[in-house]
Amino acid sequence: MLAKNLKIFDTEAVQNFLTLLSGLEQEGGNPRTKQIIHRIVSDLFKTIDDLDITSDEYWAAVAYLNELGSNHEAGLLSPGLGFDHFLDMRMDAADEALGIDNPTPRTIEGPLYVAGAPESKGYARMDDGTDPNGHTLILHGTIYSADGQPMPNAKVEIWHADTRGFYSHFDPTGRQQPFNMRRTIFTDDQGQYRVQTILPSGYGCPPEGPTQQLLNQLGRHGNRPAHIHYFVTADGHRKLTTQINVAGDPYTYDDFAYATREGLVVDAIEHTDEATIKAHGVDGPFAEMVFDITLSPLVDGVDNQVVDRPRLQA
Repeated sequence: MLAKNLKIFDTEAVQNFLTLLSGLEQEGGNPRTKQIIHRIVSDLFKTIDDLDITSDEYWAAVAYLNELGSNHEAGLLSPGLGFDHFLDMRMDAADEALGIDNPTPRTIEGPLYVAGAPESKGYARMDDGTDPNGHTLILHGTIYSADGQPMPNAKVEIWHADTRGFYSHFDPTGRQQPFNMRRTIFTDDQGQYRVQTILPSGYGCPPEGPTQQLLNQLGRHGNRPAHIHYFVTADGHRKLTTQINVAGDPYTYDDFAYATREGLVVDAIEHTDEATIKAHGVDGPFAEMVFDITLSPLVDGVDNQVVDRPRLQA
């Protein structure tokens, strides 16, 4: 057993070893990768030193990472440990430094986007009508340019979970059809979009999965409130990645993924009178949510907030 408070990180031997293992003295390879690996491994070596991490604890962590990968939960743990929100905070700080205002806040994408959703103009029906607990939702709004003008032909991608908290293409029960509750709507001549769908439910991390195992060690829950995701793109403007929370959900301000932001909590107004039901062309009582979006301009002609990350192509 190693002596407590044994410190070797700052020794010449360890510092030379870090340079060697990260390839800093090698001709080939990628300089940026070398820089990142040197920093990450250095920080981990120092953590082992400072906290007297044992070999048992280290190999338990290696086994955990293997389990995390086998369960495809790295994209779930990332927001749970705040990395996704931290990246948003950095983009917010960059915008502040540039004097850029974001009237509609950004927030995290999450791991469950699927490219290629069916496209339509102005209006789309998103759900397939098979969810036995589905409560009709009419969601609509206007997309505005940075100077406040409605934007025709803006691309609005929307996706959300069903009443069990499952997303199509990721549903472990296999009950949902491809692209259920996933649509791409191009705004009409007035810059408006409108969808008919169902109110989503929030979800929790798989209770026996590695993400929840770690959250348990932190004394934290793994629940998300009911929410609806958006990508919005339009000529001359930066792509907006955001999501809205359904007001009144018990986890709206206690989201394990830290995605809730002021301006992104929207009331679901219930309608039961026959005239309103008829005017909206639905079969019975429904909820209505209104979410208008204002985009931000390009920076020197460039969209500086597009994120290139692996996404499912269906």
